[in-house]
Amino acid sequence: MKKAQGMSMNVIIIAAIALLVLVILAIIFIGRMTTTTKAIDKCPGNCITPTGDSPDSDCKEMFGTYYKATRDACLDSANKPIEGQVCCVGV
Repeated sequence: MKKAQGMSMNVIIIAAIALLVLVILAIIFIGRMTTTTKAIDKCPGNCITPTGDSPDSDCKEMFGTYYKATRDACLDSANKPIEGQVCCVGV
């Protein structure tokens, strides 16, 4: 057998292991992203109906300086979005 004809068996094995690790990591992160997006879709804070020009200022007025309005959905008991409400979350 001639030397340096191609990649050695060690390089092929290491590349296969590295590819397997990358696939496993991708599966883990994709699974966690699904869980995260489900949790993010719902308002983790308090829902209010804004009264002023700025939802941020309404959140600060009702809950304190360290609150701001987010785009998270305010849901009713049937998990349907409530129109006109804003989610206030502590930052």
